[in-house]
Amino acid sequence: MSNQDELLGEYKEHLLGVFGDPSLVLVSGEGVHVTDANGKRYLDLLAGIAVNALGYAHPAWVRAVSEQAGTLAHISNLFTSPGSIHLAEKLLKVTGAPEGSHVFFANSGSEANEAAFKLARRHGRAHPDAQGRPRTRVLALENSFHGRTMGSLSLTAKAAYREPFEPLPAGVTHIPATAEALERELDDTVSAVIVEPVQGEAGVHGLPEGFLALARRLTRERGALLIVDEVQSGMGRTGAWLAATAQLPRGEFPDAVTFAKGLGGGFPVGAMLTAGPEVSALLGAGQHGTTFGGNPLAMAAGLATVTTLENENLLDNARDVGAHLAQRLREVPGVGEVRQYGLLVGVDLVAENTEDAENAGTTGGPMAQRVVAAAREAGFILNATGPTTLRLAPPLIITAEQADTFVEALPHVLETVRAR
Repeated sequence: MSNQDELLGEYKEHLLGVFGDPSLVLVSGEGVHVTDANGKRYLDLLAGIAVNALGYAHPAWVRAVSEQAGTLAHISNLFTSPGSIHLAEKLLKVTGAPEGSHVFFANSGSEANEAAFKLARRHGRAHPDAQGRPRTRVLALENSFHGRTMGSLSLTAKAAYREPFEPLPAGVTHIPATAEALERELDDTVSAVIVEPVQGEAGVHGLPEGFLALARRLTRERGALLIVDEVQSGMGRTGAWLAATAQLPRGEFPDAVTFAKGLGGGFPVGAMLTAGPEVSALLGAGQHGTTFGGNPLAMAAGLATVTTLENENLLDNARDVGAHLAQRLREVPGVGEVRQYGLLVGVDLVAENTEDAENAGTTGGPMAQRVVAAAREAGFILNATGPTTLRLAPPLIITAEQADTFVEALPHVLETVRAR
């Protein structure tokens, strides 16, 4: 039995099985590669699910976190630190937030969306409907994913995630991303509309053209907030600080934006940005908080990440390498549609039979899961978001040459799966 097998056995013995059985025990990383407990090296095309924007052990990130750990790691929310002030300033600047905007720091995307949900509730009380009653409804989209805590879970659409924990917080209506549904449902009982500009967990799908711009116009006209979840798509992942920027008219901005994942470059950091003084005033002292949010260690990680993304032109790299990778993937036999937003890429595989296209799949699971396993054997880490859909979200430092090694290996990976 290998060292990795022993560790995986101990994992099952000691850790709660909410993630299923992990496939690897990873012990180190450098650049865009990680190494497992048996010493095998992998090209990581998932980056901790769009988290490790700078890859692994980036010198600027390591230096910032190490120096901060040696001085001050945690201080509670009774105090503040220079890092939280500087990172908030940086976020407001790079996103182009309007004057009077503010930032709340949390620890994860779910926490950031919980804060946004509470913001929507406060807005609903501050701006009642025509009968003077608080607006209690929130519109979210079908196929959305906003987190697994009770509030963010109520915003998430997937029934398999929601049903085991019902009743969830009430008042959320899931609608298709169509103009008709938005026009019909967005009345004066709605306090907010929350959307992901790119639905990563659903297989990397962008919103229909014009939908986000319509949502911005209608929420303004009808007195609701527009909340944009950029937890996965933000911080350079799609080649821009905000994926929403490309979908909104020039000069327009959401009322609130949530971040996490790539913001900390591997350290847990979440954030909610509130746009302008009126929205920023909705949550007052004592109405929300977190013990660990905005701690100096997290702020050092976030500031190092954002600064490095700027200094190394990694947003440009995400656009350029992402476009290159997508074009190469489209040339691979057995690959169908490829959806690319910077370095967030969804790959639909061509199913050979009905079983491959169904959730049940064939022996060994759905086709995409078998491709993930075969790719891992070949030294590549990626994941499946559906029976025939792969998701790639590599570190933003990846080069075209490194991405090409996966494209060149993919035909053999697909042949291996079919042969089995």
